[in-house]
Amino acid sequence: MDKKKRRIGTPVWKPVCTQASSLEEPVVKDVGVESEIGSQMQEVNESTIEVMDATVTPKAFEDDIEDEASKENPVLSAAKHSLSVEVGASVIRFVRGKDGSTKEKIEKETGVQIILPSSKQEDAIIIEGTSAVSVAKASKEIQHIINEAVKTPSLDYSHFVSLPLAIHPELVAKLVNFQNSILGISDANAGENLEGNSDGDGYEGDAQDEQLDKGSAMAVERKVANDRESVKVDVRGIPLVSYAPKEPKDSKSSSLSDLRIEKSIFIKPKTFHLTVLMLKLWNKERVNLATEVLKSISPKVMDALDNRPLFVRLKGLDCMRGSLDKACVVYAPVEEIGSENRLSRACQVIIDAFVEAGLVLERDIRHELKLHATVMNAKHRKRRGNRKVKSDFFNACGIFKQFGSEEWGEYLIREAHLSQRFKYDENGYYHCCASIPFPENMQVD
Repeated sequence: MDKKKRRIGTPVWKPVCTQASSLEEPVVKDVGVESEIGSQMQEVNESTIEVMDATVTPKAFEDDIEDEASKENPVLSAAKHSLSVEVGASVIRFVRGKDGSTKEKIEKETGVQIILPSSKQEDAIIIEGTSAVSVAKASKEIQHIINEAVKTPSLDYSHFVSLPLAIHPELVAKLVNFQNSILGISDANAGENLEGNSDGDGYEGDAQDEQLDKGSAMAVERKVANDRESVKVDVRGIPLVSYAPKEPKDSKSSSLSDLRIEKSIFIKPKTFHLTVLMLKLWNKERVNLATEVLKSISPKVMDALDNRPLFVRLKGLDCMRGSLDKACVVYAPVEEIGSENRLSRACQVIIDAFVEAGLVLERDIRHELKLHATVMNAKHRKRRGNRKVKSDFFNACGIFKQFGSEEWGEYLIREAHLSQRFKYDENGYYHCCASIPFPENMQVD
């Protein structure tokens, strides 16, 4: 076959694909190099590149360019290797570092470019480099950073295994009344929208103060609104004192403030639950694995429960950390009706399965299971501005005096959930990633 020879300038080429599926398949992006003397064409090493009349494969064309250009222009020989790493949106900030310092450090040490997601909905980063070795090295460094971050309190728990109690409307109603009584909310309907807190998320406005102050003010406003168009009020005829003067600050509100009690430290009634196990699942892969683990042990959990319904009793209050006047967590103690330890055995089956799957932090493995139903937690207090509190508490003495022996009732445990924190389903409970049933009816042989 005849060959035609022609002189070409600095090559500008485009590969067939721009994304590699692995480190062995390099990603090569479009490369364009402008001539230093404008539009004038230059010879490469004063030689010619032979181009066949026949079809030339992209790979062959790329190799020809690389062989010729590498003699004087090594930039053209730099093939791009790319790796997509799913790290999870919650840990990307650790890879970025303060003002991008951690990302820049990895790029400088490994010679790669790290492309972070542009939105919180994305949970993967792209590593691009001139060699598979440099990309792999950067990936390893990123994984090390994430592993260290997971061990620290800086990365919060994202999921947990829960036993929902809020599925019982009568229990939710008792919690609403409990919170209304302490907060001084007398309107029965107000409790239906009582949100409180359950995992640190805030609430809009100071609803507590608004509710406490609007009682008498509303009566005055209605009277004025109804008569203002037809009645002229002679202020000289109004007695100087027609009712008891209002205190500068509502006594109830003042008392709550002094006790460091506010709406945000209450658990949302619709999220009431027992916690079996806390988890840090920072990417989809780990969430999927946790889902599979929970579903796979359903038969074992049923066996641990002897395939019989399980009822628990909630009675009184207890303080988990701190004294009553400096309480951190207040909860309702839980006891299994029948005292057969079936609930403990079932929970241990769940814990052991997640530990075996490598989904539980080492420090959490050592924790002894203590089932409890939290009703108040100072950690959830809404912060004002950037104010940080190293140790938070509230005075629960009056609460224990009034509700210390409260009979919350007996309830059936119907299921176990893999719950996601900070996200809620339509019923108000935590988003359910997966669930397994508990026995609801007696099995008859």
